[in-house]
Amino acid sequence: MEYQEFIENVTLLLRREMGPDYEVKTRDVTKNNGIHLTGVIMMRESDKMSPTIYLEEPYRMYREEGRSLQGIVTDIVQLYREQMANISFDVDRFRDFGYVRNHIFYKLINYERNPELLADVPHFKWCDLAIVFYYSLAESRQGRASILIRNSHLDLWRQSAEELGRIAHGNMRRGMPELFIPMRQMVKEITGSEPPASARLSMYVLTNRSKLNGAAAMLYSEQMKGLADRLETDLLILPSSVHEVILLPDDHEQPYDFYRRMVREVNTTQVDPEEILSYRIYRYSRKKAEIEEISG
Repeated sequence: MEYQEFIENVTLLLRREMGPDYEVKTRDVTKNNGIHLTGVIMMRESDKMSPTIYLEEPYRMYREEGRSLQGIVTDIVQLYREQMANISFDVDRFRDFGYVRNHIFYKLINYERNPELLADVPHFKWCDLAIVFYYSLAESRQGRASILIRNSHLDLWRQSAEELGRIAHGNMRRGMPELFIPMRQMVKEITGSEPPASARLSMYVLTNRSKLNGAAAMLYSEQMKGLADRLETDLLILPSSVHEVILLPDDHEQPYDFYRRMVREVNTTQVDPEEILSYRIYRYSRKKAEIEEISG
């Protein structure tokens, strides 16, 4: 069964499963890096919002794992009910900027890979990246629910992008405090064993405490300066994904092209296309106390 036919059959079965009180429809959703996904939405007339459940992974399970259509529909309904139980959203409060302002944060995405998305959202260009904003709803087993802030929201709140940026920057340190992890410690946490003695000890991972969209922590990190001062050198910043960056001394042990190839290899083989941040590298200048893109 081809994907479009799969979508039509799943939608039909969901309509039967949910009953006449629910409207079941699909929509094309533009995600980060220009990735288009097909989402299904199930809503009653009284619902103010509904989670979007994407069908790409269920289709993979149908094609590669032999899952039945009915089993997939049952899973989608269960996931929908779990997410509805975990999302608390008050539309009236969302209209009130006095309340909303305390829940606005920002993240980094690639500027050149997101022209369609950036045309619809307030943003600021930073190096080859863009700072975009979101409203944080709540934590759940599926992660942190959020709403990407669009230009229409600024009109609703009668706010400027500059004011949004100022507020979000203040919220980041309080609500998304930076997390600074030595690479040796992270390897141990992931593998459960000590890395080999030959592993480089002077690499660090910078993210935030939730480890979601943590690359933005480099915009307000205080520990980055402390590390540069302690090592008495500039720092190289390698974009690992939208969720974290890697820091290491800019000691010229390897040419910059070596690190560019490393970033490209990781992006190609280890990172989901939607989570790629950049193919470029950056430097924290100890003298300037600021981050700059390394050109050439």
